[in-house]
Amino acid sequence: MSNADELLVDVAAMVESEQSNQMSLTVVTGGAVITGRLAPEAVWRRRVSEILRDSDRLRPFAGVFTADETQDRPGRGGPPTHLHFHVARILQGSMGIPETGGMYRVAIKDVSGWTVGDFSYSDS
Repeated sequence: MSNADELLVDVAAMVESEQSNQMSLTVVTGGAVITGRLAPEAVWRRRVSEILRDSDRLRPFAGVFTADETQDRPGRGGPPTHLHFHVARILQGSMGIPETGGMYRVAIKDVSGWTVGDFSYSDS
């Protein structure tokens, strides 16, 4: 079992406390490279819920992401355990998937490497 990188936990805690979505980060997890901006969990959950609500087929799942915003869950109040990416891409060869960016949740303990900043490709 891997241990969470304390510095990465501190970065995630700062994102949570500041309610900011401007911290760009690139992580390696499970062999994938994910790059994008971090968002506070509550902001990320609301955005995912909005996206699901806009889909006829996925609308029933929207409430799962906002159901416990006001309820106490085990582990709340402790250090963050996950990174919440928005406008994020999985880097594959010379492109990022999806091109427009997606919403990803990554367990901090599963991150094997990371760097500040995000990677983007240009056609030049």
